[in-house]
Amino acid sequence: MRNVIVTGGSRGLGLEIASHLASRGYSVITVARSESAALSSAIQQVKDEQRGALQFRAFDLSNIAAIPQFLKGVRKDFGAIYGVINNAGLGTPGVLASMREDQMEGLLRLNVLAPMVLTKYVVRSMMTEQKGGRIINISSVVSLTGYSGLAVYAATKAALVGFTRSLAREVGQIGITVNAIAPGFVDTEMTSALSEEDRGRLARRSALRHLIEPGDVAHAVEFLLGDGAKNITGTLLTVDAGSTA
Repeated sequence: MRNVIVTGGSRGLGLEIASHLASRGYSVITVARSESAALSSAIQQVKDEQRGALQFRAFDLSNIAAIPQFLKGVRKDFGAIYGVINNAGLGTPGVLASMREDQMEGLLRLNVLAPMVLTKYVVRSMMTEQKGGRIINISSVVSLTGYSGLAVYAATKAALVGFTRSLAREVGQIGITVNAIAPGFVDTEMTSALSEEDRGRLARRSALRHLIEPGDVAHAVEFLLGDGAKNITGTLLTVDAGSTA
C-alpha cells in the first residue's frame, strides 16, 4: 500500500480525507495534536473493513524544529512516503486592525511555515527512496476572492498557492507532482459558527446554490494522488460549487 500523510486529520475536512483515502486502499498516517473520538471510530471502521489502513501519530506541527525528527520516525515505522496532504491549519478570524500579533504569528506558523518545512523533508525522502511522489496543499477560495475578517488567513492560503506552483517546477524532473486544492466554504464545524443567514448567503453566491461537503474535497485529493493525475502539476483545483465561477 502507498503511504500517505494527512495533517490535521483528527476532525473535519482532514478526517474526511484520511478516511476516504484509507477506504480506497491507501495506508494513511493522520497527524494532529490529539486523537479525537471521531478519528478513533474511523480507525476502527477501517480495521473492520480490511481495505486500506488508518493510523494516528500525535504531533504539534507548530513545533517547527521537531518536524525533521518526527518525519524520520514516521518513515522508520511505515517506510517510504508516497504522498503528503498539507491540510492542517488555523482558521482564526479577525479584523486586521484589531488582530493581535501573536495570533498572526500563529496563523503564519501553522498554515505556511509548518507545511513548507514538512514538505521539505518529505521531498528529500522522495528523492532518495522512490524518485517520485505527490504533494497536495489545501488552500482556500478566500485566497482568490478575499473575505472580510479573514485577511491574514487568506494571505496564508495564498502563500500555499505560490509555494505549490514554484515547488512543482523544482521537483517535477524527479517525478514529484505538487498541486493545491481551494475548497469553498465547507459544510463542517468551521462554518457551523456562521449564522443561518450567512450560510444561506454563501450558498446563494455559488452556481450550484449550496455549500460543498468534505467528501467533495476528499474525492479531489484522491484524483490528484492517483495515476490519472500523473501529468497534472503546479495547478490549483477549485472545489467550490461554482462560487468563483
